Amino acid sequence: MLADRSRYQDWVVGTARSRPKDGNWPEVGATLEYTVRLGPWEAVGHTVVRHSDPPRTLELEVDSGRLGTARIALEVRPWGADSLVIVDEHPLAGPGGRLHNGALDVLLQLRHRSMLSRLAAVVEEAPARAPTGT
Repeated sequence: MLADRSRYQDWVVGTARSRPKDGNWPEVGATLEYTVRLGPWEAVGHTVVRHSDPPRTLELEVDSGRLGTARIALEVRPWGADSLVIVDEHPLAGPGGRLHNGALDVLLQLRHRSMLSRLAAVVEEAPARAPTGT
């Protein structure tokens, strides 16, 4: 599911729409553009793949314009018959980077819990595919 940039809007919290921008996702340098909507307020940002080792790791740099940038690393590990997904997010620049503290980390943890629940639902609803060897 991490390799399908068209599905990001289905599981990334706050994303109303996502669409391809440049490159072949999830190759390094590929980008997607997204729209975030909070009530009547709407903003457009983009996400760039910084590191990719499908199907196990994907590291992204999210640029949310005036809200700043963040590094998000997703790691998928086998966990018995299931998978364990680990998310690590760090604000880089902008207000999030300047204001990064324990309270912001708590908010990020709450967002990640919601995001991972959504991701699990999307994965469980997706039709099973034969392994591709990647």
